[in-house]
Amino acid sequence: MGFAIYSLSEYAVSVDFGGGIDADTLQRVTGFDALLHNQPFAGFRTTVPAYTTVTVIFDPATVVAAASLAGTTAYERVYRYLVRVESAQRDAPPPATRAPVTIPVCYGGAFGPDLEAVADHHGLTAQAVLELHCAATYQVHFIGFTPGFAYLGGLSDRLATPRKADPRGRVPAGSVGIAGTQTGIYPLDTPGGWQLIGRTPWRLFDPDRASPALLNAGDRVVFRPIPPDRFATYPSPDAASSP
Repeated sequence: MGFAIYSLSEYAVSVDFGGGIDADTLQRVTGFDALLHNQPFAGFRTTVPAYTTVTVIFDPATVVAAASLAGTTAYERVYRYLVRVESAQRDAPPPATRAPVTIPVCYGGAFGPDLEAVADHHGLTAQAVLELHCAATYQVHFIGFTPGFAYLGGLSDRLATPRKADPRGRVPAGSVGIAGTQTGIYPLDTPGGWQLIGRTPWRLFDPDRASPALLNAGDRVVFRPIPPDRFATYPSPDAASSP
C-alpha cells in the first residue's frame, strides 16, 4: 500500500496514497482526510483531497512555533505529524458512509442533447443508455473544477465515451455528463466538454445552504429518471430528504 509525502511549497505538502482510481484508494484518501480534520495540528488550515492524494495546507510560522510538533523545519514537523495520522488510520475502523444520494434526472431531449450520440457511439438505444446509467451506484472521488462538481467513479464500461472534440461555451447547471470512464454533474453554468445525457433540477452547489455542496468525497450516488414535466416542480434536496 503506497504512502508518500512530498513538499509542494512552504505552505503545502501532498500525501500520496499511490494505487489507482478505485474504492480502496478512495477509502484511504477520505479516511485520512476525515482523521486530519478531526485531529488538526497547530497551523493546519485545510486539505484538498483528490483521486489518490490529499494536499495539506498550513501556516508555516505557526507550525514552527508549535510546542506540540517535533522537528526543525515546518516541513519536517508536518511530515512527522502526518506519518502518525496515517499510522492511526491503518488501525482505525473504516469511516461510516451515509446512504446513497438519489439524484433525479431528465434524460435526453433538450435536457440531454448528447444522449443519442452516446447511444450511437456504443451501438445502443437511448433507453439502454438511460437504464445502464441508472443501474450503477457511483462514488464521489473528489470535488473539483468548479464548486460542488463531483467526479463520480463507477460508470459502466459500456458507457465510457470520449469528451466532445469541441467543448460547449456554456453548459447549463445540473447537466449530467459522461467523459471517459466518469460521469458527473455540472453544479454551475460553465463551459464544458462532457457528453450531456440529462439534467437534474437539483442545485449541486448552493451557497445559501448550511453545507453548500450537495455531494462530498466518499459519498455514493444513484440516478433516478424523471419525466420532463416534473423538472420545474421537483422537490429540492432539502424537501426531498424531509420526513
